[in-house]
Amino acid sequence: MSEIAPAAKPAFSQEALKKVETIYNRYPADKRQSALLPVLDLAQREFGGWLSRASMDYVAELMGLAPIRVYEVATFYTMYNLKPVGKHHVQVCTNISCWLCGSDGIGEAVKQRLEIEYGQTTEDGNFTLSEVECLGACVNAPMFQINDDYYENLTPETAVKIIDELANKA
Repeated sequence: MSEIAPAAKPAFSQEALKKVETIYNRYPADKRQSALLPVLDLAQREFGGWLSRASMDYVAELMGLAPIRVYEVATFYTMYNLKPVGKHHVQVCTNISCWLCGSDGIGEAVKQRLEIEYGQTTEDGNFTLSEVECLGACVNAPMFQINDDYYENLTPETAVKIIDELANKA
């Protein structure tokens, strides 16, 4: 009978640990817990684009926090992915400004082009589509975010063009 080795416990690289120290230095020593948001962001980038429970536990241990404090933050903000996402994470803002300016059409156009619904990933793993609350770009609504980039003043046609350009990149 073969045994399956347990998954390795997540741990930051030395480079990431240096970034954690840089993040910590932005806050008073007695307020290090305030660094949780950027440290979770770093963990997400370091551990494959999403936060597993093990990676959240690692962050909690690293920061000396109760794991529940980390879970509360990670589950509240849509910027943290709690399951694996595709190479291109398309987040369509559907809050009031974007909705009034046509985000429903943007979402439908992207769904149709990718043949997935919100919360799904394409079969090839290239795209994950999410509906999100305000991304803070109301002045240029409607918009979506793909990974770290904002695309604003969208129409259904420009949204699909952006998706097609990303799909055609190797």
